[in-house]
Amino acid sequence: MYSYRLVLFSFFLTVTQFVYSQNKSVNIESEKVIYKSIDNIDLNLYIFRPTDFDNSKIYNSIIFFHGGAWNTQNTSQFKRHSMYFASRGIVAITAEYRVTSIHNSTPFQSLEDAKSAIRYVRLNAKSLSINPDKIAVSGGSAGGHLAAAAANISKYDNINENLKISSKPNLLILYNPILDTTPNAWGYGSFIRRIGNKTTDNPKEISPIHHISKDTPPTIILTGTKDNKVPVKKINKYKEIMSSKDVRCDVIFYQDAEHGFFNRGDYFIDTVFQTDIFLKSNWYLSGPPTIK
Repeated sequence: MYSYRLVLFSFFLTVTQFVYSQNKSVNIESEKVIYKSIDNIDLNLYIFRPTDFDNSKIYNSIIFFHGGAWNTQNTSQFKRHSMYFASRGIVAITAEYRVTSIHNSTPFQSLEDAKSAIRYVRLNAKSLSINPDKIAVSGGSAGGHLAAAAANISKYDNINENLKISSKPNLLILYNPILDTTPNAWGYGSFIRRIGNKTTDNPKEISPIHHISKDTPPTIILTGTKDNKVPVKKINKYKEIMSSKDVRCDVIFYQDAEHGFFNRGDYFIDTVFQTDIFLKSNWYLSGPPTIK
């Protein structure tokens, strides 16, 4: 009973801090827009706009991809993030993509959808009042993998789309991301379970750490030191490769935090705060963070 009350109190404290540390309300409703229809499946974007949104102005944007090992769908995972960043003056978007448990899909198809979502936003930047050159992309765990893969890997675009429009993010914010899908990495086992015998593609072709280049966008990684799926040494290796390409890669380690930590309690508040600082340092936001 004591543990239950402690958890309940922590949740209440977190919500209270989140709501009352803002300069203005973050209760922002989203607009649902279909960005892709494939195999009788409609995939949606949920678009959160600033409360003072003016369609005659141009806004920077951020797209979020949820986690779930490419298997489960949870578009609400980044709803609080989206409302907060919309309250800070940018257009925030959460994206659906095909997942194995619902669509019998593979991570390769999930990546195709992630690229389609980014391309849709850039292609429709004018009607969405978005700057096509300031599209940040973020995600947690498998969603972080999709964000990093979209930035690093040139394959797996939908050939029926306008490939003259880039599906590459301009900036990356990654929460305990799966960066390696090759053997001896955690991502490989989960990856293989999703693939089954549905494709002959090589998992290395979709492994972000193996495709870093000088064109990889500036990146921040927020992760825990006790993450049993994304080990510290893998994050450090990613940063080392990024540095060798002269590309900015900030890393923030949270002591003793485990996988999926970023959406829990005070971790949520601090990771959003650090994300805000990173976005501001790349001229996506102005003014001080309103979450404390």
